[in-house]
Amino acid sequence: MKISTIILAAGKGTRMCSGLPKILHKIANKALLRHVYDMSIQLEDNDIKIVYGHGGDLVKERLSDLQVTWIEQKQQLGTGHAMQQVSEHIANDDIVLILYGDVPLLKLSTVKLLLANVTSQSLGLLTIDLENPKGYGRILRDTAGLVIKIIEERDASECEKNIHEVNTGIMAVQGIKLKRWLGQLNNNNAQKEYYLTDIIEMAVAEGVDIVTNQPETEMEVLGVNDRVQLNQLERAYQQEQAKYLMEQGVTLKDASRFDLRGTIDRLGQDIEIDINVILEGCVSIGSNVIIGPNTCIKNSIIGEQVEILANCVIENAVIGRGSRIGPYARLRPGTVLGDEVHIGNFVEIKKSVIAKNSKVNHLSYIGDATVGSRVNIGAGTITCNYDGVNKFPTIIEDGAFIGSDTQLVAPVVVGKNATVGAGSTITRDVPENQLTLSRVKQVSIAEWRRPVKMEKQ
Repeated sequence: MKISTIILAAGKGTRMCSGLPKILHKIANKALLRHVYDMSIQLEDNDIKIVYGHGGDLVKERLSDLQVTWIEQKQQLGTGHAMQQVSEHIANDDIVLILYGDVPLLKLSTVKLLLANVTSQSLGLLTIDLENPKGYGRILRDTAGLVIKIIEERDASECEKNIHEVNTGIMAVQGIKLKRWLGQLNNNNAQKEYYLTDIIEMAVAEGVDIVTNQPETEMEVLGVNDRVQLNQLERAYQQEQAKYLMEQGVTLKDASRFDLRGTIDRLGQDIEIDINVILEGCVSIGSNVIIGPNTCIKNSIIGEQVEILANCVIENAVIGRGSRIGPYARLRPGTVLGDEVHIGNFVEIKKSVIAKNSKVNHLSYIGDATVGSRVNIGAGTITCNYDGVNKFPTIIEDGAFIGSDTQLVAPVVVGKNATVGAGSTITRDVPENQLTLSRVKQVSIAEWRRPVKMEKQ
């Protein structure tokens, strides 16, 4: 069965009050349209087409990696009109799946059930029962319970408006039938638009059965029309991610204060995550990891038995087994920590490799550095790696001890088991097994007097 998925994504999204096309607004840091696409590509033998309109150039630019056929709807004259733009791209023997770029939480399992309803004598229609159906087209059924028509709310009678089963707009149908029905659409309605829903009545007239199924939850089929709905779907999505992680054995201190804005590549056992933690991009977490509150981790690998204390920011980093990070630490891209490494309060590491059992515990910046094992870097140490134009490396070999308030002016090498005295500015290589320091002679002036404030005249 060859599937031709059509994603309708031409709407402007006026109620978003934004210069950005609606489908580029994000849930979990991913565009609404990308959510729909990512679900669709999981269907086998599927050719995806996107109908775009408002902000089309920007949409194509931002989502240029999507493997789709882009089809422009220059005038927005309704969903039926949008599908008419695609008609020539549909093969007669295709099963056409119609989705919407602003309905991001639809599940693959729901779509597969919908596709299973399509035969030569039936089409699949996704409906849902809503407590408050206002704004939706109502599903009209005959006395036998068979679908006979969809009526848009603006064209519905007061009695019809009391129907709670509504149309989601999502359907699947044989290509040869869909193309014929699209050619018969007219705009004789209150909005003067071409309604895709009119094909239901055409199908019934030809004796084609309308087979319906419903999603597991309402959130699957809700669209985004304003910022309130965007927030509602964001929270629904995050609740689903939190539930999944807890089912896999993760302890979330408060599931309502956790965000997953990407994927978890590897998930160990007995992981504990405190409040306001954000995981972005692709993250791997080993077993027995504790992540403290208000921490953001992006595109990083966290080894086993790692403890990350409060208020840390970790991006594109690798943290070895048994390491301890924070609080208030920042690991920038290119940071690789070996096992049992300690990175402490207000320490920033950038594009550096730090080997096993080394410590940078207080108020330091380590950038473009290679640090050996069993190294202790004292408070306030800085690798001066940038001269305003170029970056230079610092190498600190095994067993070195760097005293507090030291500036290592790169390029420079600190030898094995060397000691650098506190308050030093190191501009040349430091020999192994020696104490190196650079200080001016300390002087006390006995007759010196502290200045006093002059009286105003």
